[in-house]
Order: sequence, then C-alpha cells, then structure tokens
Amino acid sequence: MHALVAFFDADAERRIVGLLNNLGVEQSLAPHLTYAVAGTIGPKVRKELREDLERLWLPDLYLHTLGTFSTSENVLMLGAVVDTELLAVHSAIHDVLANKVKNPSAYYLPGNWVPHCTLVHDVDDDAMKAAFAAVFPVEPIRAKVREVSIVDTQTGEIDVLKKASTAPR
Repeated sequence: MHALVAFFDADAERRIVGLLNNLGVEQSLAPHLTYAVAGTIGPKVRKELREDLERLWLPDLYLHTLGTFSTSENVLMLGAVVDTELLAVHSAIHDVLANKVKNPSAYYLPGNWVPHCTLVHDVDDDAMKAAFAAVFPVEPIRAKVREVSIVDTQTGEIDVLKKASTAPR
C-alpha cells in the first residue's frame, strides 16, 4: 500500500512524540496526516502530484481535537480542524489520483476523510480508555507541513513529493 502523507515541522513533531511517549507508543513513521491511501501510486501519478503540489499552498494544520473512532480497530487521534484551505488541498490531490491509482481506500476519499494524526490504533477497548485518560486534556497543536510524501507502508520507503517553503507565512 502507498500512503500520501504530510509530515509536520519539528515543534509539532516534538509535541506529538511527547504524547506518544506518554502512551508508551513507538512508531516507525514520524507523526503525520494522511491525505490518501491506495494499493499503488505509480511513477506517472507521482509526477502529476509533484506538479500540482508545486502550485498549491500547504496550510498549517490545527490538531485541536482528541478523539476516537472505531472501524475494525480502535483509533485514538488528534483531529485536525477542517477549513476550506485543507479541503482544497485534499480535493486537488484526489483530482490527480482519480481513476489513476489501484485500490484507493474509501476512508480517505473526499466526503469520507477525517483529517487526523493517529496516536494509537488497533488496541482493545480498555487500552483505548487508558490511552485517552493518559493524554487528556491535550493542548491544541499548530502543525506546519514540512513535506508531502508517498510512503510505502510495507517497506517504509519515503518518496518526497514536495518540501514546504521555509519562508514565513
């Protein structure tokens, strides 16, 4: 599987890693927000994404809500405030991906997407309650996007599509 993700600036990453440490969670991948997941995001589509991302301004993310959702596994997350800029980036990404990737995950499609940074996943109900209690309350985190990349979820390989501008906003 390939995931299209946004990695955060050093300060936001440090604060999220602090939460993860409080939870005793070790992650192989740095904290991030996922825009899309598909079986394969091939070279031609990656080239198109690079071109589109160069034209887009990547808004800061406000990780403001400690929340949970349950699918086949429990997830504790920091939910991002959804605003027009974030939705515009998400929509532009999916415009490029539409009908060009294999097995897109429905969870990340426009209209279904819940923008978030996962803290804990795939734990039982008791562990979920304990994790929530361990980090509640959480101060909101302003996360600047450091880069947008495609991550191979099997190998951990990262293909950087765009590094964010270092100019102040």
